[in-house]
Amino acid sequence: MANLWQRPLGAPEIGQIHFLTCKLSEKAVHIYKRPYKGGPMTYIKRELEDYLRYIFTKFPVVTVTGPRQSGKSTLVRHVFSEKKYVSCEDPDSQLFAKQDPRGFLHTHKNAVIDEAQKVPEIFSYIQTSVDETDQPGQFVLTGSSDFLLFEKITQSLAGRTAVLNLLPLSLHEIQQPSKKYEDYLFTGFYPRIYKMEIPPADFYPGYVKTYIERDVRALKNISDLAQFQLFLKLCAGRVGQLLNLSSLANECGISHTTAKAWISVLEASFIIFLLRPHHKNFNKRLVKMPKLYFYDTGLAAYLLDIQSANQVQTHYAKGTLFEDLIITEILKRRFNQGRPANCYFWRDKTGNEIDCLMEKGQSLFPIEIKSGRTVTPDYFKGIDYFLKIANQLAAKPCIVYGGESNQERTNAIVLSWNSLDKLEI
Repeated sequence: MANLWQRPLGAPEIGQIHFLTCKLSEKAVHIYKRPYKGGPMTYIKRELEDYLRYIFTKFPVVTVTGPRQSGKSTLVRHVFSEKKYVSCEDPDSQLFAKQDPRGFLHTHKNAVIDEAQKVPEIFSYIQTSVDETDQPGQFVLTGSSDFLLFEKITQSLAGRTAVLNLLPLSLHEIQQPSKKYEDYLFTGFYPRIYKMEIPPADFYPGYVKTYIERDVRALKNISDLAQFQLFLKLCAGRVGQLLNLSSLANECGISHTTAKAWISVLEASFIIFLLRPHHKNFNKRLVKMPKLYFYDTGLAAYLLDIQSANQVQTHYAKGTLFEDLIITEILKRRFNQGRPANCYFWRDKTGNEIDCLMEKGQSLFPIEIKSGRTVTPDYFKGIDYFLKIANQLAAKPCIVYGGESNQERTNAIVLSWNSLDKLEI
């Protein structure tokens, strides 16, 4: 039942402290795949791997962006293990790159450059370098701050780099779905939580403090971090809701302009994303505001002060967190295949709504998301209304719900939350 890991043969000791035996649950052992050299920490295979290898044969530069701790460095070091690796988080490397970009790139020719947005000085030199040979497969860049990176890419590397997004783990990557989706709403999907079996209550406080506060300060000169943290908590309370900037600003005690700027910062840091309304109106008046979601439900749950998976079951935000989980899983699936999100919602002024609407060629694919575990007639109301007004434009709808069984119905496909790999997107 239990598994024991001893210190690997030849692994170094730290002073007199020996590598302690690690007792792991059966679930954790199932998650761990291939061992790193010299230790028990393992590599979790990412679905983006195949597309990353393919696109590297087509572009001279590949840029991998995503949230802090989503596994970008681990992924690129695993896929491109033969390349030199340099992190611009390292003060010496950062100083070298800023003072002598040409010498830095000569030293680290065709390398993996981690956190490249910290040294914007190198982008023009990378452009010159790749243009000289015009060969694919030269540099790999990673970055956690989206708009800083994209500003430089737009200026220097447009047409020369493919940009891929790596989000935290998907349900499929974890490979052993628990019996309750509430566990995932509470725990979230950051790789380190699963690799090291870190309780969410221990992981997320440090994540917020170390990464969000530091990155936010780098992106925007925010003097009152306590007020920004309140803003972050208020955003978590609005998961799955229409983004009303005026209401958010008033409740936080800031201006509308500041609220808009802070939302942009959270988007650029891959903390939140805004789901846009689809433009097709079918002669109906539509809402124009986007809906707010978090890229990781565990982070949102922490900010909502949810302290256990059991607490999720009776929490007012359970339904919207479940909706967040499903939409984010759809995004992960799309991004891992190198495709754009192509994901919207649809809602008219009278409240008729489709939670997720995807464009499939000339068709619109409606997806309704329900957290309940038993299918009821109410689940079909939004779908039936949309089919009636969309006619031939609508593909056969899908209802994703919190139960376990899948059903092929006349008017819709009913899909369990843990069968999302069967969703044709």
